[in-house]
Amino acid sequence: MTTNAKITAGSRLQAMAPDRQAFFLLRTVFTVAPILFGLDKFTNILTDWTIYLAPVATSVVPVSAQTFMYIVGVVEIVAGIAVAVRPRFGSLLVAVWLLGIIVNLLVLGSFYDVALRDFGLLVGALALNRLSPAGSWRRHGK
Repeated sequence: MTTNAKITAGSRLQAMAPDRQAFFLLRTVFTVAPILFGLDKFTNILTDWTIYLAPVATSVVPVSAQTFMYIVGVVEIVAGIAVAVRPRFGSLLVAVWLLGIIVNLLVLGSFYDVALRDFGLLVGALALNRLSPAGSWRRHGK
């Protein structure tokens, strides 16, 4: 990308209305983060995800904790793609998913700091939902 192209792209972002900038930033984060965290459920590079799983989860869904995390990974990847393609729907999917994670952490009885962080993310996902009304930004020319 040439210097002029970079300046033009940066100028376009700065010229956007603040609500559109917020929409763009939130949609980007809620697309990339779930996909990356979902992929990591298969590699456990960032952490051993099974330590965050309440034992009751594997009694409800009778699979090993790691298999449960593989399912979680697929759901997270799908949620990230949904945010990219249909942000109004995808943001609600992510919010509900985060609520499930919060409940799991509270049932586990530890990682309250992570539950609080995820509550903040849930609020961000709801904000994305409010910024992406029935149509897309492209359709309304905003």
